[in-house]
Amino acid sequence: MMENNELDYLMLSGIQHFKFCQRQWALIHIEQQWEENVRTIEGQHVHKKADKPFLREKRGDKLIVRAMPIRSHELKTSGICDVVEFIQNDEGVELQGEVGKFVPIPVEYKRGKPKKGNEDVFQLVAQAMCLEEMLVCDVNLAYLYYDEIKHREAVVITEEMRSEVRNIFQQMHRYFNRQYTPKVKPGKFCNNCSLQNICLPELENTISVRHYMERYL
Repeated sequence: MMENNELDYLMLSGIQHFKFCQRQWALIHIEQQWEENVRTIEGQHVHKKADKPFLREKRGDKLIVRAMPIRSHELKTSGICDVVEFIQNDEGVELQGEVGKFVPIPVEYKRGKPKKGNEDVFQLVAQAMCLEEMLVCDVNLAYLYYDEIKHREAVVITEEMRSEVRNIFQQMHRYFNRQYTPKVKPGKFCNNCSLQNICLPELENTISVRHYMERYL
């Protein structure tokens, strides 16, 4: 058996679920449960605009590649970049079929507006790390495009971010290998979860009969 069996690789998009809620990630990626709501349907609509496989578009000194497959043997993950913009730059890397050198910049499309949490950012950093490994280059800039505000948010990628992504994927792999679904403390964020009806977070706070009887007696 190969040391890195890609059948064991996790979906890159899972890091966004994991950062939002570890239990949500486990329900989706370990227990294979999913429930669509308005948010997931809107998200799919946004991605359909970007996900046009193998489409390459040249605009001046910029090459735009949509739905680009990516992977990282270090993180043991694979996925799809919504858009990668390759900007012509003498300090970049050569691309097959193109003249000159280019610097890759991943762009992730999201529904809604920027979130309070950093789950979108870490998903984007993971994409950048995949591109770095595949193309043997540095990716220090990326963008999040939010459909509601029709605006890009620049993300400057640091070593601290890369280190955090490595730690997150290590934890994800440990949970996945153990087939472990963690419990979480319910909060307001549960109202924005597409798996609310499956997870039933209110049950996390339900007192057990045994505990109730012990306390009553």
